[in-house]
Amino acid sequence: MLHVATSVGHTQGLGREMGVRRGATKTRWLSEGVAGVILAGGQNRRMGGRDKAFLTIDGETVFERTLGLLRSCFPQVVVVSNRPEKYVGFQVQITQDEFLGQGPLAGMHAGLGLVRYPHAFVVACDMPFLRAEPIAFLVRRLSGRDAVVPWWDGDIEPLHAVYATHLRERMAEALGSGARAVRDFLPTIDADYVPEAIMRRVEGAEESFRNVNTPEEAARFALHV
Repeated sequence: MLHVATSVGHTQGLGREMGVRRGATKTRWLSEGVAGVILAGGQNRRMGGRDKAFLTIDGETVFERTLGLLRSCFPQVVVVSNRPEKYVGFQVQITQDEFLGQGPLAGMHAGLGLVRYPHAFVVACDMPFLRAEPIAFLVRRLSGRDAVVPWWDGDIEPLHAVYATHLRERMAEALGSGARAVRDFLPTIDADYVPEAIMRRVEGAEESFRNVNTPEEAARFALHV
């Protein structure tokens, strides 16, 4: 997999984050055991049908920014989309939902099917200001739990979280029973929920969790169609 440097300075201080714990061997990645998964699906109803992944900021699409950042953090990046033709020019692994029409849980299940590592950082493609520091913080909290999920703005952020790859089989069982929402699946696993008060002390968290779901939000953050 081609290693691409991250862009526009949104990972300032990334070098510090990518050095693992004191006394350990340094690595170019946040972890040798974590991949990145980008969920680039969704019907974008609140955005009036516009594809959030291809909104632009500073001349770069949200997808390009997300892909560049994850490539600088992880040894493998997987994109999940039921419109794979949109992403063939990015030289990245692409997969599609096996459980069609069953939301982000189906996307996670599909993405984990290609992951070669024990864990994956899973993120939705609607965070144009994603930064490395909160991702690194979540990765460092891995300690044998099934998932590490942050709280933000009074709610959990299951699509900016780290999951064990072995959960894929259990996701398939949940999807086979009609489950769609990740938050409905989470109570069935051993998840480490990071309190919001702790996340707010992490550099870059305020920027990272700026979701863009409507044209008004896109205009507020200077994103363009």
